[in-house]
Amino acid sequence: MQTGIVHIGIGAFHRAHQAVYTDAVLADGDLDWGIVGASLRSADTRDALAPQDGLYTVAARDGGGERLSVIGSSAGLLVAPENPQALLAAMTDPQVRIVSLTVTEKGYCHSPASGELDEAHPDIRHDFASPNLPRSAIGFIVEAIARRRAAGVRPFTLLSCDNLPANGRTLKRVVSRFAALRDADLGRFVAGEIVCPSTMVDRIVPATTDADRAAVSRALGMEDAWPIMTEPFSQWVIEDDFPAGRPAWEMVGATFVSDVDPYELMKLRLLNGSHSTLAYLGYLAGHETVSDTMAAPGFATLVRSMMDEEVTPTLPRLPGIDLEAYKADLLARFRNPALRHRTWQIAMDGSQKLPQRLLGTIRDRIAAGAPFAKLALGVAAWIRYAAGTDEKGARIDVRDPLAETMRERTEGCASAAELTAAFLELEQVFGLDLPANPHFVAAVEAALDDLLANGAAASAARMAAA
Repeated sequence: MQTGIVHIGIGAFHRAHQAVYTDAVLADGDLDWGIVGASLRSADTRDALAPQDGLYTVAARDGGGERLSVIGSSAGLLVAPENPQALLAAMTDPQVRIVSLTVTEKGYCHSPASGELDEAHPDIRHDFASPNLPRSAIGFIVEAIARRRAAGVRPFTLLSCDNLPANGRTLKRVVSRFAALRDADLGRFVAGEIVCPSTMVDRIVPATTDADRAAVSRALGMEDAWPIMTEPFSQWVIEDDFPAGRPAWEMVGATFVSDVDPYELMKLRLLNGSHSTLAYLGYLAGHETVSDTMAAPGFATLVRSMMDEEVTPTLPRLPGIDLEAYKADLLARFRNPALRHRTWQIAMDGSQKLPQRLLGTIRDRIAAGAPFAKLALGVAAWIRYAAGTDEKGARIDVRDPLAETMRERTEGCASAAELTAAFLELEQVFGLDLPANPHFVAAVEAALDDLLANGAAASAARMAAA
């Protein structure tokens, strides 16, 4: 097996998704596409998988049982902070033709509201000052591009596999801006020569628990330090623009298209928007998992009516896609009792997710003069959650890049009006337009007032019946 891909961000989603598709290509005999995976933060994945030669198990679970597969597409595992030069050397290898990413929304060091590079981000500032010792994914990419260019090595294709709208264009924008700020000539090269096809990725991947590890190890008859739990469903839609070549992913289930935007919009608004709404309301109502939330009164009705009444009218026509069937499948996936997808896990990094998952839909509804009360409830539930205290008065462990900022802004806020005003000051989340829109402010404040007064379960039931 040769190394053809360097992947930044070797978390659970990558190992349940892109690595699985690539493993199938390798199994079909095309051995040019082994993946060197790199973590930008923790050594945990490398430490778990290196003793087992990078092999790990994917357990696809639903109500009908479990199917185990051992994945062998890893050609090496790196930890960037330990040895930045090793990752840069891998990225500048002429055999590497694709650099892909799953670094979550916050890994792009951009403003979610505007999509532009956050030039004040601490990692970006560091990478400007020390380009040979980068910390951010953007810094590593631009330094690798510069080194390949200096050595006369053909550019790689950059492939974002994160849940961002127009993720390829977002990646191209922040990389081009960073490169231009480093050196104007390098910026022009990146803008003209680096290709960033957009993708749509879809597979639900809960965090692996110790009980999962034990169950998989029993089934295998050998120890797996970090298996991956997921659902049988998997989808990957990719814009077909790979000047340096690519694996035949279409032969193993991926779909290549000329424009991924409509598929991405459908998924972000119907799946991810609903998932986040369920996560915040479900957590506040005391439900540990999405399937528990879906089983409680009102929640399934609420999310289906939100999809039908407020989200679907904002979507373009998608030839070949049956939206009614797609929505029914989503509800069945959310109900999957075998996944145990924790609401707290989905609730992470909400400040980065809300603009794509809920706020863009709300903007379209406002522009159409249409109501958006159910979407506003999702936003209010995030505010209630991110304020950091649950319905019993206990502290919530809020994991978010803006957690400290949100805590400081909301200290002393008691009413829905005060909390709403404090959160709407977060320009990087809400922009300037939504806080200035009286209909948006009133809808969120009303939903938040109901949550504070009556609790998430009652608010969800009331909105479901509306």
